[in-house]
Amino acid sequence: MSQELFVVNNVWMMVSIFLVFAMHLGFATLESGLARSKNTVNVLFKNSMILPIGLITYTLWGFSMMYPGENFAGALFGFSGFGIPLPEGGETSAYNPGYTFWTDFLFQGMFAATAATIVSGAVAERIKLSSFMIFSLLFVGLCYPIVGMWKWGGGFLNTLATPFYDFAGSTIVHSVGGWGALAGIILLGPRIGKFVDGKAKPIPGHSIPLATIGVFILWLGWFGFNGGSVLSADPGAVSRVLVMTTLAAAAGAVGGCLMSQILFKASDLTMVLNGILAGLVGITAGADQMGVVDSVIIGLVAGSLVVVGVMLFDRLKIDDPVGALSVHLICGVWGTLAVGLFGKLAGTGQFVSQLIGVGAVGAFSFTFAFVVWFVLKVTTGIRVTEQEELEGLDIHEHKMHAYPDINGPAYELSMPEKEEVVVTAVPGRVEALV
Repeated sequence: MSQELFVVNNVWMMVSIFLVFAMHLGFATLESGLARSKNTVNVLFKNSMILPIGLITYTLWGFSMMYPGENFAGALFGFSGFGIPLPEGGETSAYNPGYTFWTDFLFQGMFAATAATIVSGAVAERIKLSSFMIFSLLFVGLCYPIVGMWKWGGGFLNTLATPFYDFAGSTIVHSVGGWGALAGIILLGPRIGKFVDGKAKPIPGHSIPLATIGVFILWLGWFGFNGGSVLSADPGAVSRVLVMTTLAAAAGAVGGCLMSQILFKASDLTMVLNGILAGLVGITAGADQMGVVDSVIIGLVAGSLVVVGVMLFDRLKIDDPVGALSVHLICGVWGTLAVGLFGKLAGTGQFVSQLIGVGAVGAFSFTFAFVVWFVLKVTTGIRVTEQEELEGLDIHEHKMHAYPDINGPAYELSMPEKEEVVVTAVPGRVEALV
């Protein structure tokens, strides 16, 4: 490989890193917008800590578990030692020789924290902060690298007769987070007031504009999430992946819009936003294998599924404030199975391998998460008190408000006399905004 091509590949991978990094801002903005204002700091705090936890654990042992080397080909588990071993030859990556070792590590590290970020939104507004931090450490530090190794590190899913295929992580990233979230929600229970007399009651988030901004940041970041997963700057391959990713997201928005019209007789913006994310999650497993029609179909189905999923989980009394299960679990599974139905790899053998991959990753991730959540529940506890939940996690867990003028004590602000402007908080209005 020429030095020029090596530099171009490396620059594109670094740009992809920046875009995936921005996705964490997207998750933080989306989740905080869909939460009530009294829990905004709590949501932002969790999202601000998940990335550092993911990067540190991935540095100390996660990378060596996920990419343990050829000696563990076809295995269930591997580990090549603590730390990030710089291979001989300096900055050339042993796994992806087209760019540097450091770039390879950082790109993979950015993916690692995403699984716990998905869990964050699903358990929002009633989870104990300390318990969530412990869960995130174990989930990102152990569960994610193990299942990632099964495919991307040369493990058993990669050595099936027809290898399991997951281009950028519909299963290995998104459904892993979804399974972890499902286990947590089951043991945590719904928010106070979510289910009354057997019926689900909507608990609106405090800022739809914030949620909308978050979705568009995530869509932008997905160009690096999927485009960077080409693992080179190959112009044809990268361009194809970006086009298919965009078409699936657009079709997901249409699917969410149409399904919300059919089921609710309303143009529900939150369903359109989740439809966009559903299309992105759905195409992630096979973005490099699909054609235009394939991508549109995958996106349309994903956008429709996310609306049905929200209704299904409400019927099952599973409280998911941000729709994470519908987006990341249901559509992660759909996107993975779609690889065996559409595109270049479509066929019975591939579909069976996709089923095996979905089943294996789902069984391990759910079991791992359930055990961790259960141990935390019977030891430290995982749910805040009723008073803390009603008054808001911001003031109890963080001793601060995201919006002091709304959530804090009544205030009075007087402008200079010549302006003759006085603004006084109205208690009733404050209550309504909370």
